Amino acid sequence: MFDPNNFDLEGLMSAAQAMQDQLARAQASLAEQTVEGTAGGGLVAASVSGTGELVSLRIDPAACDPEDTETLADLIIAAVRDANAKAIALAQATMPPMPNLGM
Repeated sequence: MFDPNNFDLEGLMSAAQAMQDQLARAQASLAEQTVEGTAGGGLVAASVSGTGELVSLRIDPAACDPEDTETLADLIIAAVRDANAKAIALAQATMPPMPNLGM
């Protein structure tokens, strides 16, 4: 049961500040990292930052068929999705765990 007379507000504020500092460091680290997703056996490669921003796209000339632009579009979408999935996994691994505040 919660006892308001035994509540450590200073400790809670200190823990919140420490968590905020950890999150800021983790976000800065993610912004500096990149991951690459590929599609079509490497015909298309997309690089995104750890925060999910698309930073580069590489398309092998072999993927450029003027008669079939739909396949190229699908490969680009697949490569970006692959890169974003890797960025999400990186973010989950980088972010600090949420503390148990004992409530």
